[in-house]
Amino acid sequence: MASLRAHLFDLVVRFSVKRRLGHAPDIARIREVFDQNRLKPSPSAVFDPGQLGGIPGEWVRPRKRPETARPRLLYLHGGGFVGGSPLTHRTITAAFARANFCVFAPEYRLAPEHPFPAALDDVAAAWTAFSQGGPAVVAGDSAGGNLALALVVEARRRGLTPPAAVALFSPACDFLSRGASFRTNIRRDAMFRPDCLANLVPAYLGDADPLDPRISPVEADFAGFPPLLLHAAERELMRDDCVALAETARAAGVRVELALWPVVPHAWQLADNYVPEARRSIEAAAAFLHRELAGATAEAAREPVP
Repeated sequence: MASLRAHLFDLVVRFSVKRRLGHAPDIARIREVFDQNRLKPSPSAVFDPGQLGGIPGEWVRPRKRPETARPRLLYLHGGGFVGGSPLTHRTITAAFARANFCVFAPEYRLAPEHPFPAALDDVAAAWTAFSQGGPAVVAGDSAGGNLALALVVEARRRGLTPPAAVALFSPACDFLSRGASFRTNIRRDAMFRPDCLANLVPAYLGDADPLDPRISPVEADFAGFPPLLLHAAERELMRDDCVALAETARAAGVRVELALWPVVPHAWQLADNYVPEARRSIEAAAAFLHRELAGATAEAAREPVP
């Protein structure tokens, strides 16, 4: 049963996001809304500016724990590819730091000024440097979830070490919006109307093909993909795209953990300090990533040195 705070947060998002976006908002309005997050992160984390592979970003670590080697997580923020930043997503990165991850959140370039593949190129550059320290994991929400999946495809294309596991919160999986929930959840989705999402597509695509698996990951060849965790909201427009991706990945032999959460809005994990379902979702993702990363690290240790 959903918590009272989940119901209240759904209403808050309807008034503070969906109503402000309105019908068919332009990119400037979408960016303005996405760049405002007044939710405070967990006080258990510290934030430091940094860079990886020439890409600026933010390191997030536990505040009061001894400086030891920690599992490493690359977190990719959402924001429709046109907004958001490591700053707007501190509630999530701080929660992962609370779960004893050393987190780096890259500040990738945004559309429409920098359409595809600029954001993916930045993420790949950060991952190339990040992965040199040994097995690591990736997580992301919404557009960041899309980029996390695209990174696995791009890593294969470039011959890079893939993530040991990927955790996805309400990822954008299909730029053609073929899931039935784009029709059935029009009124139920607390954040988006279909015309709002439709405006984001040309801003990010430029001249690229929406069926490119680095844009619509549901089109990817999932053979050999790392384990995936997907959390989506039952009421959101992109729900069925997430379900379709999970089913396709499972059919290719990928270990997938899929959970659909009632009442909560798209990317509800941003409310980590306020909504119990947000904290539980991040805790489940952290446990999944810790488990998969421990297995990958142990396997790497068993490999013979050439």
